[in-house]
Amino acid sequence: MPDLRATVCLPTYNEHENLEPMLRALGGAGVRVLVVDDNSPDGTGRLADRLAQELDYVDVLHRSRKEGLGPAYIAGFRQALADGAELILEMDCDFSHDPKDVPRLIAATDDADLALGSRYVKGGQVADWGPTRRAISAGGSFYARVLLSSQIRDLTGGFKCYRRKVLEKIDLDAIDSKGYAFQIETTYRALRAGFRVVEVPIRFADREVGGSKMSGAIVAEAIWKVPALRIAALTGKL
Repeated sequence: MPDLRATVCLPTYNEHENLEPMLRALGGAGVRVLVVDDNSPDGTGRLADRLAQELDYVDVLHRSRKEGLGPAYIAGFRQALADGAELILEMDCDFSHDPKDVPRLIAATDDADLALGSRYVKGGQVADWGPTRRAISAGGSFYARVLLSSQIRDLTGGFKCYRRKVLEKIDLDAIDSKGYAFQIETTYRALRAGFRVVEVPIRFADREVGGSKMSGAIVAEAIWKVPALRIAALTGKL
């Protein structure tokens, strides 16, 4: 039986080709997996239901529409907390995050409250990206780090393991980021709340199947959200 203390929240939208191999790969990690599907038109949600009947470590949360990464994760976090998870992880379904690294993130929370899979610390790396994508990602992390006066090198990364108390402490109701700004905001809120955050080096690989969810709107949200978070912190609203 899986270790019920750890739940991986796996948001999906049109990930039909990636879902089954990802779920089977996570079967070796000793965790529960909560698929959070935003009514994927390609049938990802139906496939998740079928796999949940076969795999005893898989649950499915269906959402009525696509609202963005942030709302999907928050819905997953709430469900995982209600189900009693002590550790809650987030990761992508497209194999850009290696399922084999899940135990490493879990182990890092033995002496930390939030473990981040980091591309930009010693030992971390990014594979298969061209120079433009690398510049956008590295520049975004640098921009957030400087404006938020943070020592965390990969604030935009989406491979994380939270202790339960972190998600109970930070105000999930106040988080309104839809895209990758969600990653910056949740980590910053954890730091502001006094939690210990560590970075675990990972190799990030570009997806091989399916399309990227990155868009201009997602980038624009991150650009304005970072200074808004800093102002909120300086004025005591965060």
